[in-house]
Amino acid sequence: MIKIENLKKAFGETIACDIPEFTINDGDILGLVGNNGAGKTTLFRMILDLLKPDEGAVSIDSINPAESEAWKDQTGAYVDEGFLIDFLTPEEYFAFLGKVNNISQEEVEERLKPYERLASNEIFGQKKLIRNLSAGNKQKVGIIAALFMKPKLVILDEPFNFLDPSSQNVLKHVLTAYAKDNHATLLISSHNLAHTIDISTRIALLEKGRIIRDLPNEAGSAKTELENYFETEAEG
Repeated sequence: MIKIENLKKAFGETIACDIPEFTINDGDILGLVGNNGAGKTTLFRMILDLLKPDEGAVSIDSINPAESEAWKDQTGAYVDEGFLIDFLTPEEYFAFLGKVNNISQEEVEERLKPYERLASNEIFGQKKLIRNLSAGNKQKVGIIAALFMKPKLVILDEPFNFLDPSSQNVLKHVLTAYAKDNHATLLISSHNLAHTIDISTRIALLEKGRIIRDLPNEAGSAKTELENYFETEAEG
């Protein structure tokens, strides 16, 4: 469970986050949606202790990420390319992840098998450094790496960015299957409203750093309200 209490962050006069109270339950697939500047990435960075809040706190299973690293063992995340070691090939990168986590090379290869369709013969066996991959393939490496250790909490910022339509659809199946098979909690931000609605069990709508809607999304029930909101914003 993630609990947010009185969490605030501003950059000059711009409010990036102002959330008095919010709870993310175990097993939620929470989609964060909002226009540019809504505060999605800022929120993720504070949850991951990559950015210090001005006020308030986040706790992951009662652990404050700023005070302990115990939460890291059960958390996987991909926010941007800075999460990758880009002077390695994908094979070397995952071998490295296995080595530092005492996982044999055989087990590394076994853990990568569920993502073969997502990789789609474009990542492995190409003899390319990660830095020389396309933006979409870097994104795939980062997403697979976030899932590699089978964490109970997964945080992905704009995971559908840079992916072609086929890969986007494969990713939706990968994420929903992962959440089900591992009883995991997923936090996903995206500008792609349709994909977010498809996979999320709950959706938080952000505007200027504030959560203005917390919508259940069983069978896509949030679709109409979200579409109306964004249509109104576009007209305004």
